[in-house]
Amino acid sequence: MSVYTTVGRTELAAWLQPLGLGELIDHAGIAAGMQNSNYFVTTARGRFVLTLFEHLEPAALDFYLALQDRLASSGLPCPRPVADNQGRRWRLLAGKPAALLTCLPGAAVEQVSVEQCRVVGALLARLHLAAAEMPDSLPNPCGAAWRRHVGESLLPLVDAEERLMLADELAFQSAQDWSALPRGVIHADLFRDNVLWDASGQLSGVLDFYFAGEDAWLFDLAVVANDWCADDAALVALVEGYAGVRPLLEAERQAWPAMRRAAALRFWLLRLEVRHRPRQGDVVTIKNPDDFRRLLTSFRLAPAALPR
Repeated sequence: MSVYTTVGRTELAAWLQPLGLGELIDHAGIAAGMQNSNYFVTTARGRFVLTLFEHLEPAALDFYLALQDRLASSGLPCPRPVADNQGRRWRLLAGKPAALLTCLPGAAVEQVSVEQCRVVGALLARLHLAAAEMPDSLPNPCGAAWRRHVGESLLPLVDAEERLMLADELAFQSAQDWSALPRGVIHADLFRDNVLWDASGQLSGVLDFYFAGEDAWLFDLAVVANDWCADDAALVALVEGYAGVRPLLEAERQAWPAMRRAAALRFWLLRLEVRHRPRQGDVVTIKNPDDFRRLLTSFRLAPAALPR
């Protein structure tokens, strides 16, 4: 959640009027994330999060906002879009599609416990089931085709050592066939900074659904494992929490080592792209791609089975 598009107070106040939230008190840019422009917005009716979507097509935005509405209605702690008096979930602001969503309580944590991994595993499975068979779903925007395309486009830009590794990994991933695995809408970006915990330690929010799309559910579990699980105990807890809601198939267990590589590759590529093709903005977060290069290297050298 960086700031690429500046929003003035007067134009924001006018944009907020159809939402019936009272006087605009304050707004401030959020310096986190990488893709969209985000602000905290405080009105007479409370605090909200404003997102200006820098590159999304209307169909994609309609899907993402409908997904969050559906999940919130299913009892999951995710932001709910605030519709205007005509039922619109987004409108143009400063020349960009923009939406206002409820601001959830709590804060993200950097150091997570084994029990928090278990809770997140169960939440992820609930999310998958709640979003199953959602109408008009879109494919994972950073799925296999994206990884192949972006990976090949980055080959001339990276150094010789990275080029060899990237080319080899792209060849390995192109040989994988996960079409028979259980699938549906996935979050695809459920990192620690996208989960909130309240003062009592309860999970209070799941954020940033703007990479969501249809893919193998196991890919989503691998994304979470790669960020949340620093050791075997954390991974066991994550998988137990998930499987307690949606049991995993033997085919998913067989696919796990390659799927963890695919998830690591996805974020290595995303961060490499930002490094080699930076975008301009007022407040821009750039994350180090080397963390995921090292993680991918470890999976390539020592593949591990999914805990039972």
